[in-house]
Amino acid sequence: MHFSRCSLGLVLTSALLPSVIFAAPYVQDRKHNLSYQGITSSPGIEQFLGIPYGVSTAGSNRFAPPQPFSPPCGHVFNATVAGHSCPQNVGTPSDPESPVTDIDEDCLNLNVARPAGRAGREGLLPVLVWIYGGGLNTGSASTADTTPDGLIRQSVESGLPVLYVALNYRLNIFGFATSEALRGSKSLNNGLRDQRLALEWVRENIEAFGGDPNKITIFGESSGGLSVGVQVLAYGGSKPVPFHSAIMQSTALEAGMASDISFNSTAGVAVMAGCLNGSAASNFTPGSLSQDPAVISCLRSLPMETLLNVSNIFIAGESATTDGDIFLPTVDQDFIPSLASDLVSSGKFPKMPLIIGWEENDGTLFTDPTISTPVNTKAFVTLYFPYLTSSSLSTLLDLYPSTDFEANVAASRSAEFYRSAEIMRDILFVCPSLLFGKAMAEKYAASDDCAAPPVYLFASNQTLIANFYAAALGLTGLGVPHGSELSYLWGNISLSNGTNFGIPGYTFAPTAEDYELEKQMPRSWAGFAWMDNPSLEGKGTLPDWTSAYPNVNRDSNGDVYVIAGGHQGMAGSEGQYNSDIFHEKIAERCAFLNSPVVIGQLKY
Repeated sequence: MHFSRCSLGLVLTSALLPSVIFAAPYVQDRKHNLSYQGITSSPGIEQFLGIPYGVSTAGSNRFAPPQPFSPPCGHVFNATVAGHSCPQNVGTPSDPESPVTDIDEDCLNLNVARPAGRAGREGLLPVLVWIYGGGLNTGSASTADTTPDGLIRQSVESGLPVLYVALNYRLNIFGFATSEALRGSKSLNNGLRDQRLALEWVRENIEAFGGDPNKITIFGESSGGLSVGVQVLAYGGSKPVPFHSAIMQSTALEAGMASDISFNSTAGVAVMAGCLNGSAASNFTPGSLSQDPAVISCLRSLPMETLLNVSNIFIAGESATTDGDIFLPTVDQDFIPSLASDLVSSGKFPKMPLIIGWEENDGTLFTDPTISTPVNTKAFVTLYFPYLTSSSLSTLLDLYPSTDFEANVAASRSAEFYRSAEIMRDILFVCPSLLFGKAMAEKYAASDDCAAPPVYLFASNQTLIANFYAAALGLTGLGVPHGSELSYLWGNISLSNGTNFGIPGYTFAPTAEDYELEKQMPRSWAGFAWMDNPSLEGKGTLPDWTSAYPNVNRDSNGDVYVIAGGHQGMAGSEGQYNSDIFHEKIAERCAFLNSPVVIGQLKY
């Protein structure tokens, strides 16, 4: 993909240029004959906002692959204002601190942030590219809780300065409409194709900002982690990869990717939108509906607000029987050429350094709090993973005996709740991570590399957001829940000035350990971007974090690094963990969950 082409004619930018030229910051890209006017977001940090990498996805471009944005020669980008976020439900985010309000189908834009004054300095800096999560349903490159100032500041103070990029991509039905009518035009997985186009933009343009195009690390959490995993697997490794390394946080692959959920969701939205008439709407089958080009034409013709409202209603109605992910990537014989698990098992991906990990209690946020009996646990697992056979379900439940878990009376959560949550955690987060990590280690081994492969596993065991969820969503007893590491990774705890972020009832009271982790985690991510190593002596990174596969013998699942929580350090995955938090018998449980038969039933 070429972004250096200059086009002729009028071009609309994300905002009108100001009538005066700001003194700084300013980037002149002589290679492409372009310039960028940015802002100083905080002392020592410069940002360039709302830079378009693709054209509007409205009209005939809805449900179509993204097309690159081609500015006219000599164009000056007003990069002082954040671009539109992509269509999604507004006003009711899962994180009340960071509501998304400005949405439009002209949303393929990205932000660049860097240490101040990089232009003209000797040496290019590694680049960290953030792909946000949100169930492939919500999210934005411009939210308050992911402002990159603290992360960049920690990287500079450690002597490992990095550039940062965050990209917007299409979500929900706008980015993941799934129909056989779209397959022939390579118009499936468009949200992932948006991400790829943005990554190609970064590779082509980031040098002008002081970034090294050969040292790009992509990272993401939740569905952002899933996106990172799929980007590694894209095209089965048959095409050049516009990044050097990858970090997957709390999702690498996702159960259900190979199911009909995205086809059924697209069909369900079509019915609710009135794109079928009369008796056909009540008698349709998703399989037949997904073949009809007229349905896609109807959905494409709807105003953005109408399609979004219908999609939101449909998603809300489905949330009781899913983990919130209604639209998922699908095998399209192109971007995703075959099942993700098959691509992993057959090594059809490029060799690259990886960090993959999860939160100690990653499943609690998605588990029904009313679960109280073994019957409830069985029903819960059956509801979320309906393709498990009765034999597999029985074996799975036996691997997680109720006696391994304790109730939290103060939070009114039963032992069965935590049993269910751990089953969900392992199916969604832990075991796919071990599967992916081991496959990459074996890729290194197959190329006769004698050194320990740069593949790192982690389990995060510290949280600042337990009280946050209790105050904002009325949830207690979550342990170290999904998303806990993000408070530390962005390095912005110290920038809060002790406020509660405006959330009534939320007590924001960081400890000395929280402030220490706020320094260590972003520095480790920066160290990985610099040296393929998250633990560098004298840099203030997380200490003593070594490869998950320390020798050529890679028969084990891999050694896991426990991040904080009073138990920091390396731990084996075979049961000899360094603290009692790891009683989970991961090796035995993931040997079952990662078996080909069970993966087939988990549909990924």
